[in-house]
Amino acid sequence: MTDTPDRNQEACPHQGQPLLSAGVPLAQARAALILVHGRGASAQDILGLSGVLAMPELAFLAPQARANTWYPQRFLAPLAANEPYLSSALQAVAEVVARVEAAGIPRERTALLGFSQGACLALEFSARHAARWGGVFGLSGGLIGPDGASRDDPGSLAGTPVFLGCSDVDPHIPLARVEETADVMRRLGGEVVVRIYPGMGHTINRDEIAIVRKILARLEVEGAPPSDIAP
Repeated sequence: MTDTPDRNQEACPHQGQPLLSAGVPLAQARAALILVHGRGASAQDILGLSGVLAMPELAFLAPQARANTWYPQRFLAPLAANEPYLSSALQAVAEVVARVEAAGIPRERTALLGFSQGACLALEFSARHAARWGGVFGLSGGLIGPDGASRDDPGSLAGTPVFLGCSDVDPHIPLARVEETADVMRRLGGEVVVRIYPGMGHTINRDEIAIVRKILARLEVEGAPPSDIAP
């Protein structure tokens, strides 16, 4: 029996959603940044970062979640509780990566950045698809899954610069999960730097933007630079 469109949407809720872009056209870009929006936000919202991160040879791509939410439960819930949305969300990111690679931009010149729920998704994707990425930026987020879950992610981040920025009192992201995420990414071979901002709340600050911009600026020129996130 052939699946109906409604059944396909039920199994793959995020497939077929828009992909927004900004900056240099992908076919002309030297490097790419994939931006993943948070819960209740949109691709257009997160694409606003392109204005402050804009560089001469950088393409920005932002996938859109169905109903503006990548998965329904908290990121700390059992993985099954967020299916099929989580698998569909990870596939949506994989589809953007494939489009970037088809344009001739390798993973070492492709970076992933997410905020909040989008940060959780970007981090989870990069851990499950460990490779030498141009950079992984998790702003107010952490790896997905319940406390105490074991991880056996294959592959190696091979020195990928990984930046985790978060408040010490974030109402959605426990500090312990940020620290656990840092440990996992280090075990995978990432060059990890964590910045914890006292009393910041759930937002993105100027220091985080400066760090991201510094890594991206070298990515355009050098491909996959050694990690040196300190300003």
